[in-house]
Amino acid sequence: MQIHISTDKNVHGSDALMRRVEQELESAFSRSAERITRLEVHLGEEVAARAAGLDRRCVLEARLAGHGVVSVTHHAGSVTDACHGAIRKLESLLESKFGRLYQHKGGESIRHLDVPADPAHTAAPTAGAH
Repeated sequence: MQIHISTDKNVHGSDALMRRVEQELESAFSRSAERITRLEVHLGEEVAARAAGLDRRCVLEARLAGHGVVSVTHHAGSVTDACHGAIRKLESLLESKFGRLYQHKGGESIRHLDVPADPAHTAAPTAGAH
């Protein structure tokens, strides 16, 4: 999984910030690393959202092996918060996407549970119990 981080002219992309974002991405997407070929992070400032105090933006694009590109955007008051929010959104999106791809009908359900032979062994509420 390749990681590419870019910033616009309004965000200072220090080495410490780049390392921190890269480490967080590697940690968050370690389980999906074989499905993600490239992650692109775009950090910037959103002038239109400045009045609401959400002037920092993080756009994450994930290039998925055999499945195209998905992207999410998160706005926050700081670059770090914007990155955290975008990572959480992308995690949720990938979980939903891959969950649907690999979870088929016919999986386990309550119909597959063992039924006790003696119904007396089932827990039944007693009279007067709350």
